[in-house]
Amino acid sequence: MTVGLVNGAGRQTGRSQPELLAQPERLAVAFPRLLRAVGVKVPADASLVYAEALSTVGLSHRRPVYWAGRATLITRPEDVVAYDRAFEAFFLGRARPMWVTDRSSTAMEVGTGAGDDEPGAPNAGRFDKGGDGVVFSLRYSPVEVLRAKDFALCTAEERAEVQRLLAALRFGGPMRRSRRYRRAGRGRAQLDLPRTVRRAMRAGGEPVPRAWRAPGLRPRRIVVLCDVSGSMEPYARLLMRFLHVVASGRANVEAFALSTRLTRLTKEMSLHDPDAALARAARAVPDWSSGTRLGTTLREFNDQWGTRGLARGAVVVVFSDGWDRGDPGLLANEMARLSRVAFKIVWANPVKASPGYAPLARGMAAALPYVDDFVEGHSLASLEALAGLVTGGGRPPRY
Repeated sequence: MTVGLVNGAGRQTGRSQPELLAQPERLAVAFPRLLRAVGVKVPADASLVYAEALSTVGLSHRRPVYWAGRATLITRPEDVVAYDRAFEAFFLGRARPMWVTDRSSTAMEVGTGAGDDEPGAPNAGRFDKGGDGVVFSLRYSPVEVLRAKDFALCTAEERAEVQRLLAALRFGGPMRRSRRYRRAGRGRAQLDLPRTVRRAMRAGGEPVPRAWRAPGLRPRRIVVLCDVSGSMEPYARLLMRFLHVVASGRANVEAFALSTRLTRLTKEMSLHDPDAALARAARAVPDWSSGTRLGTTLREFNDQWGTRGLARGAVVVVFSDGWDRGDPGLLANEMARLSRVAFKIVWANPVKASPGYAPLARGMAAALPYVDDFVEGHSLASLEALAGLVTGGGRPPRY
């Protein structure tokens, strides 16, 4: 193995293997110094940790040396490429690696020889004892870009990727106190008199081992009202996919579609297959991509479902841009009725993410005073934040 050092002028100066390998502590200082020279932020105490790592893995094989530095000297993912180049220049004597980009896949390989990398191992390289080549496979993921990208701007391939990511989302939900009691320790629980008496009967009538109980917890009902009118067409399908994730992932979820009329979709969204669920939902909604009558549909929901118990103590989530062709006074009255029975009302508006947005639409302005949380709903990241908000912990859900 040839150890190549790069001086301050950028020219490579070669040193033989025994000269530096006989003094590994000098190597642990020289290589971090090179990394700092090329812009990598190496912590001040990293050289000591790197020297300890080198003494542990040894210097006989290249791969342990590579990962020893990678694990101890790199603190940011964006420094990995600079580290790979510096490693090749320092240890392999190559000032610049040969970059080969494969546009047919989401992989970018750094090829410097005839070695083969392990299949499917990202950012990994294999060093052969007698070989003189190394291949690094640097892979990237479009997830971070798609998380913040507006659904209306996504291509067909990106929409399919968003649906795949939504399918992996696990949705929890808030809890509420139940009327049923559970067994509990002494603490703040109350005396469980029936169990205590039964124990006393088994002990000859002496109530020595007392039992305690406390109120149990059960999932709070979630009601989702999704606007599928024409103005929501760029977002409706992915929002309905999110609605299927919520409905199929937990109990006590009610789903409705809003347009010119109200359509209950709880049965359709309970199917395990998302494609079948969305197909049945599309057939069940006769006014898909038509006008919007938020006040009329909310009145129908309150009269038939909401105030009769379905929305009582529930978290109500409304997906809508707030455009309404009806009377804004009717919408305000129905939102006031809903707020009196619901535990919390969350309104997700995809248009809220637009620069300079203000809730000037008549429907949105009428409903906003009765909304507890007014959030965005235009991207995967906003849906993750919404799920964390509805769950109650404020944290995004786990995949």
